[in-house]
Amino acid sequence: MRVAVTGTPGTGKTTAIEALVGDERLDRDFEVVHLNDLIRDEDLWNERDEDRDSLVADLEAVRERLADRGDLLVESHLAHHLDADRVVVLRCHPEELERRLSERGESEAKARENAESEALDVILSEAVSEHGVERVYEIDTTDRSPDAVAADISAVLAGEREPSAGDVDFLDYL
Repeated sequence: MRVAVTGTPGTGKTTAIEALVGDERLDRDFEVVHLNDLIRDEDLWNERDEDRDSLVADLEAVRERLADRGDLLVESHLAHHLDADRVVVLRCHPEELERRLSERGESEAKARENAESEALDVILSEAVSEHGVERVYEIDTTDRSPDAVAADISAVLAGEREPSAGDVDFLDYL
């Protein structure tokens, strides 16, 4: 099984996965892949976006690198671009998201751009477009602890939660 945990930067992907793994809530032996680290550490990128101070991933090279691995739990704002049986999209109210990103040192422009993307459901829309609504699970992380979010991800992994794309609405932010 391959599960992608994705969402706009700042929604809590890494923190929730760390809580999930730390509490040993995984019901099978998933290899956890922090995709951004893999891309950077193994040079799986093809250009640098100077304006956004980020690397542009070579998704074909990433797919090849992950092709022969077993059960995967892949975490990144890009994870929904990979083959997956289930896609968990973490969401966060744009005002809270902007605050989180600013607190971790992102520029005001980058924090604002990500907050607007979150309000417009950009990653959710991409995930549904690539995987279908029947394989996408939306989880709102606003005002929730990493343990609570990890429990929701665990329920998705165990098949105890129904797909839920489109349940979260942040258009009021705009």
